[in-house]
Amino acid sequence: MRESGEPVRFHIGRAMVGGEEPVIIAGPCSIENPEMILETARTIRKVLVDELGLRNVIIRGGAWKPRTSPYSFQGHGVKALEWLREAGDKTGLPVMTEVMDPRDVSVAAEYVDAIWVGARNMQNTPLLRELARAGKPVFLKRHFGATINEWLCSAEYLLAGGLEEVALIERGTRCINEYARFSLDITVVPIIRKLSRLPIVVDVSHPAGRRDLVPWLARAALAAGAHGLMIEVHPEPEKALSDSKQQLSFSEFAETMRMLRGMRLL
Repeated sequence: MRESGEPVRFHIGRAMVGGEEPVIIAGPCSIENPEMILETARTIRKVLVDELGLRNVIIRGGAWKPRTSPYSFQGHGVKALEWLREAGDKTGLPVMTEVMDPRDVSVAAEYVDAIWVGARNMQNTPLLRELARAGKPVFLKRHFGATINEWLCSAEYLLAGGLEEVALIERGTRCINEYARFSLDITVVPIIRKLSRLPIVVDVSHPAGRRDLVPWLARAALAAGAHGLMIEVHPEPEKALSDSKQQLSFSEFAETMRMLRGMRLL
């Protein structure tokens, strides 16, 4: 495995991933319509860029949604990518989405600035090979049952395919904690920083599973040395078509970011 050499750093638009300033990847779980993604992107820009003066900001949103039930909302697909691209262009912020199917990689690459691989697809090697060929920066989530070595080997499929702009996302493991959705393995952050040259970002929404825990996990992730956060934000979380319990409202998002800034973690 290619763990020698300089730490990986790369730009997505004007955002630097792997640098001294953490990157904030924020947006709704699902892109439900053009108005909501634009409103969300504008709010994220207002809070992070205009108010707090941050540069490393990326808008996230799901176009295709991996759901446990086949009867749950599955996303709007390419239409959602169009809405996401428009929101990015109007706010001047880079955008990213999740891709699950190798057949969707090329079309997604036409619209977004970066792509993330969800936990369920961490070891989907045909997808990883196709993403390496597409040449867009890729963020690879750890499967909730994967070891660190399995996670790094999956990242190696991207690196071996010639893609250098690769980052990792920790999003929690299966647990017997009935009070949270997953168990956030905070020890992964310093371990990855010691073992790997890849940036490590923490998804603080999925392990929480409930919005009141998100600010605490965000604080812990950055204090442990994470290169950034992935965090879900929605105009009206209670009405969200997916993951309604874990998404922050606009006011909760602003309060959380101000808290992190006040603690000098951002």
